[in-house]
Amino acid sequence: MRNYPKPFGLLLSFLLQLLPVIPSQPTTFKLGLILDSNSSIGQIALTSVHLAVADFYAANPNSSARLQLLTRDASADVVTAASLALELISKEKVQAILGPQSSIESGFVADLGSRAQVPIVAISATSPSVSPTYSPFFVRAAANDADQVGAIAALVGSFGWRRVVPIYEESDYGAAFIPYLVDALNDVGSRVPYRCSLPTSASSDDISAELYKLATEQTRVFVVHARVGLATRLLRLANNAGMMSEGYVWIMTSGLTSLLASVEESISPGSIDGVLGVMPYFPTTERIREFKRRWSRQFLKDNPNVGLAAATQLSSYAVWAYDAVWAIALSAERLRKVDPDFVESKNGSTDLSNLGVSRTGKRLLKEILSTEYDGLGGRFRLVDGELNVTAYRVLNVMGGRGKEIGFWTPRYGLTRRLNWSSDSQYSSSRDGLGPVIWPGESTVVPNGWIQPTSGKKLRIGVPGPVMPGFHSFLDIETDPVTNQTRASGFVIDVFEAAVRHLPYALPFEYVAATNVKYDALIQQVANGTYDAAVADITITASRSSYVDFTLPYMATAVSIAVPLRDERTKNAWVFLKPLNKDLWLVSGAFFVLTGFVVWILEHRINEEFRGEPSHQFGTVFYFTFSTLVFAHRENMVSNLSRFVVIIWVFVVLILQASYTASLTSMLTVQQPVATLNDFTELKNSGQNVGYLVDSFVKELLVNMGFDESRLKGFKSPQQFEDALAKGSRMGGIGAVVDEIPYLRVFLKLQCDNYTIVGQMNKTGGFGFAFPKGSSLVSDLSRAILNITEGDEMSEIERKWFGDQSSCSSQDDPLTSNSLSIESFWGLFLITGTASILCVLIHLAFFINQRRRDLRQAIANEKSITGKLRSITKIYDDKDLTSHTFRKKQLNDGSTQGSRDPNSSTPDHYPWSPVSTSVQTYGEVTPSIAPSSPMPVEVELASTAAGTPSHVHHIIEGRSNEINGSSQHGVLTSS
Repeated sequence: MRNYPKPFGLLLSFLLQLLPVIPSQPTTFKLGLILDSNSSIGQIALTSVHLAVADFYAANPNSSARLQLLTRDASADVVTAASLALELISKEKVQAILGPQSSIESGFVADLGSRAQVPIVAISATSPSVSPTYSPFFVRAAANDADQVGAIAALVGSFGWRRVVPIYEESDYGAAFIPYLVDALNDVGSRVPYRCSLPTSASSDDISAELYKLATEQTRVFVVHARVGLATRLLRLANNAGMMSEGYVWIMTSGLTSLLASVEESISPGSIDGVLGVMPYFPTTERIREFKRRWSRQFLKDNPNVGLAAATQLSSYAVWAYDAVWAIALSAERLRKVDPDFVESKNGSTDLSNLGVSRTGKRLLKEILSTEYDGLGGRFRLVDGELNVTAYRVLNVMGGRGKEIGFWTPRYGLTRRLNWSSDSQYSSSRDGLGPVIWPGESTVVPNGWIQPTSGKKLRIGVPGPVMPGFHSFLDIETDPVTNQTRASGFVIDVFEAAVRHLPYALPFEYVAATNVKYDALIQQVANGTYDAAVADITITASRSSYVDFTLPYMATAVSIAVPLRDERTKNAWVFLKPLNKDLWLVSGAFFVLTGFVVWILEHRINEEFRGEPSHQFGTVFYFTFSTLVFAHRENMVSNLSRFVVIIWVFVVLILQASYTASLTSMLTVQQPVATLNDFTELKNSGQNVGYLVDSFVKELLVNMGFDESRLKGFKSPQQFEDALAKGSRMGGIGAVVDEIPYLRVFLKLQCDNYTIVGQMNKTGGFGFAFPKGSSLVSDLSRAILNITEGDEMSEIERKWFGDQSSCSSQDDPLTSNSLSIESFWGLFLITGTASILCVLIHLAFFINQRRRDLRQAIANEKSITGKLRSITKIYDDKDLTSHTFRKKQLNDGSTQGSRDPNSSTPDHYPWSPVSTSVQTYGEVTPSIAPSSPMPVEVELASTAAGTPSHVHHIIEGRSNEINGSSQHGVLTSS
């Protein structure tokens, strides 16, 4: 490069920057477009593609790559579509292909794209038959039909429809969809009893014949999955056949719902009102409203012969085509350099072998799969090569338009609006949907079925004849004139009640299985002789290997019926049995507690509760236990103790009456006791055992180790009674082993003499048998649960077995067990609370009365033991201020205070109400008026050796204070 002087170089650089930049020529990106120009989807997609190309480069004028559309018309022919794709790849050297339109065409073209490594972007091929899993260069920029089955199944399950018939097109588009639909319906408890497939070229007569067949069946819920041409003919003929009336349910898949305007235009207006449909959801934004206006104008301009309704309703295919073009354009932009050349292949002489491989195909595919942006239909994102659809709309067709009644999402289920919170749960309830207008302008939710006018009835095998005495379980008879089998009994009523709870009709007839044992009847159900077996059949593991059982409608267990013997209590210690151990202990504790409380309340004011410690202990225990027979003679002085004793005597009265009643019952009322208690005792007893013939119980007993020679079979409850009456020694039996329902029938009239013991859960209960894999098993099981959880089962049991809960001897209310503390804790709570409360009140008065003495005693003693001893001595003193001692002094005429010989402290001498004198060994001081306000000093002079002490008496009303001690003294005034 030539070197210029520095100032000149800077100037030249500045001038070069001012020169206009000459834009580089954008790279041409060839995009093939294969559509059917005569179809609704083709016309819709073509308009959207041209709008998308124009909008993209209007928004990106400086784009480095420009899409060049190479449009081809496949005319709905698979071979034509494949040849057009071959021509676009081999001759035009396209970098990608948009289309073709149908799934079967896309399958062939996807194979060509994989060979040439040219991405095939589908905008309408929604069938699961073609997938990126099998064709790596196939990209579905549309919703997979398999994604919508969850919405359809949730819709069916929310209304409780248990039978659904799919009507589908017999092609890759329809046949590949049905397995996904059936699996989704099975997950919500619905079944597909019949599949109606229609060829693409089916005539009106063929369609009418299929509709007539559907009308004679009981199912009234149909899911239609077909292209517009076949679907419109089907719906038109269904309307003419009266199958768009009240009671019918029609659900359209997203392929038809998205083209609802085209469907409505092809048939009479209002003929499909009430139909439900699902379609992918895209948000209604201002951007999409503006696009809809532009698209409608352009669509009418491109297709002037199309009706106005089709031009004003924006289809999902229009949105998908628009977003797919933007995704390809963005991917081409990121490539920066597009190599139009193909690497030629020399592996063969055919056109396919010489197809060549695109140099940019792999990079372009990677860019398309990773493209993510805010598209016209929401966030555009591909997951595993397919468009990620987050929600589906649920529509109700009215007036040729779809009214939105709710949404469905895989996470939240059916909801009225798309405003979930973080704690929202999955909803399968129809409460999440808005109101629905059904066919025939009905607002009543259809049942989904009617009684069929034709069809095969189920042959229900019923064993017979029934053994005597057990007709309440099952009874069967055949009318000799009509040869019609009639069945009755508990089992039949339960079965027919379960059938009534089914959400569809179940035609059936009873067939007598004469002289057939239950195991043989199970085999006949398994081999197809009967469609089901209804009887008191016990569910066992061996039988379940041949047939499927419903849930048990009656729980069973193997038990023993044994005779009862009267064993009244003959025991020297029977008097202890009326009360259990806990009640004895608690009662004794409260006897002691009550005595101690009375002693606390009476000790300071009642001479009967004073004296030597042994005397006081004896008084307390004698008093409290004498209340048991109300023989206590101690007088209560304190009102608090009287209150405690009154409550305690009431408690004793209740205990005594209960004890007497319980003991009387034990000694006089009959006490039935079982002769055996369990299977081990029965096995070791050596007695004969009875069982019901043709029952599995015999095999069970043999497996448990019972000697087969001891087992005897019987056919009726009367035979059981006769054999038990004889006893095992006389050739009868000592017990009956069978399932509890049969034993209850036996005990219904014999419960005074027999009882059930030793329950052993060895069975699964009674159930109805169906062939393996029958769809009726789960439905009837659910119906049985509805019966057993309600009152209907109890009513059926009372009808056939009566009230089995009572027995005159075994349930005699006079027969009682030991009384427990649970029956009396309220009484003990009352007396305990009253006792504690009275003690607290008494102690509060004592502390307030002697607070000076208590304070001085606590101050004079240093150790805790000494303090407690001083407090105890103070409490042990008599309360001479109480009315009992004042009354005694007045009655004795004495002014000398008495002294407790056991007290270590001097008693306080109360002053006489009139005058007070102090007497000391015969010397009497002058009387002192009690009203004298002057303190009196009393000097006691000792006549013996010792130190005299001074006692100051401060007389203030009724109190005095004495300190010191002496043998004798003289009262003097100072």
